[in-house]
Amino acid sequence: MLYVGARDAVLALDVSHKDAIILMNKLDWSPSDKDLEQCSMKGKKMADCPNFIRVLQFLNSSHIYACGTFAFSPRCTYVNSKMLTMSIKSDEGRGRCPYDPYQRNTAIIVDGELYTGTVADYRGNRPVISRHLGEGRRVDLKLDDTLGWLEDPTFISSSYIPDEEKIYFFFSEVGREYDFIDKFIVSRVSQICMSDVGGQRTLQRRWTTFAKAQLLCQAENELPYNVIQDIDTLPPADGASADDTLFYGIFTSQWSVNSGQSAVCSFRLSDIKSVFSGNYKVLNRDTLQWSTRVQEKVANPGECGLHNASDNALRFVKENFLADDSVRPVGRSLTMVSAEHQYSHLTVQRVQAANSRDYTVLFLLTESGYLHKAVLLPGGAHIIEEIKVFEQPQPIKSLKLSIPKGVIYVGTSDGVLRIPTANCSFYWTCAQCVLARDPFCGWDTANRACVEASNTQNSIGQDVDRGNVEEACNSVTLTHRARFDPNKLSAASCSTGELVSVALNEVVRLQCPAASQLSQQLWERPNSRLSSELYLHMGDGSLNFVATPATLGHYLCLSTENGYQQTIAIYHVKQKSSPLAHTPATYTQPQTHPITTTQAPLSRPGPGLHTSVNWPERKETRQGETEPTLTSRDTQVENRQQGRNLTMWTQEPGQKKADFGDGEPLQSAQGPCYVKELVVVSVLLVLCLSLLITVLLYVIRQRCRSRTAPHAGTPTRDSDRRTPVEQEALRGNQVLSKHNGQTLHIGHPSGSGCNGALTGSNGHLPNTPI
Repeated sequence: MLYVGARDAVLALDVSHKDAIILMNKLDWSPSDKDLEQCSMKGKKMADCPNFIRVLQFLNSSHIYACGTFAFSPRCTYVNSKMLTMSIKSDEGRGRCPYDPYQRNTAIIVDGELYTGTVADYRGNRPVISRHLGEGRRVDLKLDDTLGWLEDPTFISSSYIPDEEKIYFFFSEVGREYDFIDKFIVSRVSQICMSDVGGQRTLQRRWTTFAKAQLLCQAENELPYNVIQDIDTLPPADGASADDTLFYGIFTSQWSVNSGQSAVCSFRLSDIKSVFSGNYKVLNRDTLQWSTRVQEKVANPGECGLHNASDNALRFVKENFLADDSVRPVGRSLTMVSAEHQYSHLTVQRVQAANSRDYTVLFLLTESGYLHKAVLLPGGAHIIEEIKVFEQPQPIKSLKLSIPKGVIYVGTSDGVLRIPTANCSFYWTCAQCVLARDPFCGWDTANRACVEASNTQNSIGQDVDRGNVEEACNSVTLTHRARFDPNKLSAASCSTGELVSVALNEVVRLQCPAASQLSQQLWERPNSRLSSELYLHMGDGSLNFVATPATLGHYLCLSTENGYQQTIAIYHVKQKSSPLAHTPATYTQPQTHPITTTQAPLSRPGPGLHTSVNWPERKETRQGETEPTLTSRDTQVENRQQGRNLTMWTQEPGQKKADFGDGEPLQSAQGPCYVKELVVVSVLLVLCLSLLITVLLYVIRQRCRSRTAPHAGTPTRDSDRRTPVEQEALRGNQVLSKHNGQTLHIGHPSGSGCNGALTGSNGHLPNTPI
C-alpha cells in the first residue's frame, strides 16, 4: 500500500499490481466554510486555503501521523492505516507543519517521536527544529531563537542514523559568517541527539546538542554550487561501518556564471562527524561578526549528554554552534555536473551486478520532465538512459523509491506515476545490452534476450565498467569493420535494407538514427568515397545529396561506440523508370520496444546519455502490423532503429527483372521528353520580344512629335501685334502642369494632336476670353 498526502485528503493506493495503481480508500480532511472565510479575510488566495497534507509518517504498525496546512492554521491528527479513519480529533499543528503550502519542510518519526524542521508562525519568520509527541516520557524541545541559530532556512530533508542515535537535518540558509554585499546562500547539515532533554537551568526545553556546518559542493578553482535542492541517504553496504553512510545531494548555484547548471555531490558520514568534532566559530555580540575561536574549549558542541553539563558549559555551546570547517565532498570533487539540465529531485540505490560487485545508481528528475538513470564508475558518471516522464513539464512534489518492487513513484499535483528502475527489454541485441552498461541488465545467451540480472540463474553477458561487447557477447553477428561486399549485394539483399526510388536532380535525404548519444555515425559506399563536394553530412546523422548517375547505388550507415561498430541502416538508391512501372509491396520486421534517442548531452564527468526512452507512453509495433512506408515518389527516408520498415519492389509481368548492382544502365533508351517545357519557354520569349518592340516604337514616335511641335519661346505674328502688357500677362500664365507623371509646358504637345496648336485645359487658346 502506498499512502499519499493530497489536497484535502489522504489516499491509500494499492500498488501490488504490475499494470495498475488502484485507489483503495480515501480520507477526506478539508477545512470548513468558516475556516476558508477566515483564511480569505487574512488576505490569502482561496486556492491556497485548502488543507495541503505536508507531514505523513508512520507512527507505528497501525497508525499514521498526518499534518496539513488547514487554511493557514495547521492541524495534525492520527489516522488508522487500515481503515483510513481519524482516531481522535485533530489538534493544533504549529511548529509541526508549515502555514504556507509553498514553504518546504521536513519531518521524520523515530521511536514514536516526531522531529520536524519548519516555521512556527503565520508570517514564516520563526524557523524551528523541534521534537514532539513525547507523550509525557520526555519534554518537547525546540531551538533557542535568541541568537539566530537559523537564518531564513529552506528545509530539504532529514535522516536518522541508528548507530549514532542522531537526527541530521539538511537545509539552505543565509550565511552570516560571510561579509558580502548581497546575501550569500549556503547549504547546511545540522545534528541533534535523540537523548537530548534540554538543560536544567540554561537552555531549558531547548536543544543542548544542536550544531551546524556548511556543505561545500565545489570543484577546485570554480565557484561553489551553494544551494541544495534535494538529498538522499545511501546506507552502507552489508558488513560495513555506519561511517560509510553516504549522502547524495543536488546543488545549484546562485551565481550567474553557473546559472541553469546542476551538480551532484556526495558526503560521507565520517567527514561530517569529523567537522562537528573540530573547532567552532564564535559570534561577537557587539559587531555580529563571526570569528574563529582561539580560547580553550569549555565544552564540545554537538556532543551528546550535555543536558547534565554546567551552566557555563551550556552557555558555551549556546554561543558556539557553527563549525569552523566545511564538509567537503567525497574525493574533493563533484560526482556529476549537468550543463544542459537542472535537476530537482534524486534518489539513490546500490545495485549488485553480475560480477558480484556493487554499483551506485542515481535516479535524477529534471525540471523539464525527464528521469535520468546514471551509474557511478571510476571514470565518472555514465548516463544509462533518459525516460520521458511528462509530455509537459510540471513541478515534482515527491520522489519515492521502492527497492523490493523495483519501482520509482513520482508524485505531482496531477497524480502518481510509477517508473520501473530497470528497462532491460528495450535492448534488442547483445551489443545494445552490453553498451548500455546498466548493472540491472545483462544478455541471457540461452533466451537471447536482455534480462534483469537478478531474475536469472544463467550466466549473462555484462560489462558495466568497460562496455566491451566482443568479450561480453563472446560472438557477435557483425565484425569490427562491417563493410559492403558488392558481389553479395543482389536483389535478395534488399530484405536487409530500404529501396529508395528517386528522379535525377532530386535532393535525397537518407536518415540514420543514432544508436545512442555516445555513438558516432559513419556513411560508406562500396568502392567509392563520399566526397564533401557531392555529399552533405547533417548534424542529425542524415546524408544529403543530389541524385545523379554518380550518386545512385548502395549506402551503408554505421554506428561506432566504445570501439564496437554495427550497421544501423542500408539503402539502395535507384532511379525512377516510370510512375506506373513498379508496384511497391511493404512488409515489417517483428518489433518490440523502439528506442528513441534525443539530443541531450551532459557535461563532465558523465559522457552523455546512452539511450532515451519515452515512458510511460510507449508505442510498440508488433509482428504483423505495418507502419506507413515510402512510395516511389518519396525521397526523404525515415529509418527507425531496429525493426525499421523495409520496402520491396515487385514488377509487373513482362517487365525486365531489376538489377541492383552498381554497374547497371541507369537510364532507359528513350530519355525524358521536354517538349512541353520548350513550347512554354518559346511562347514567353515571343511575348517579351513583342513588348520590347512596342515600347521602342512608342519612344520613337514621341521623339518625332517633340521635333515637329513649336516651342513656347518662339515668337509668332500674334505676339508681334500684342502690347508689352499683354505679352507679360501671357508669360505669367505659362506655368507647369503635370499629367500622367510627366511635366509639360503649356504650348507643348500634351499627348493628342501633332499640329502643335496651343490649347488650354478648356480647349481655347491661352489668354483668350471665353
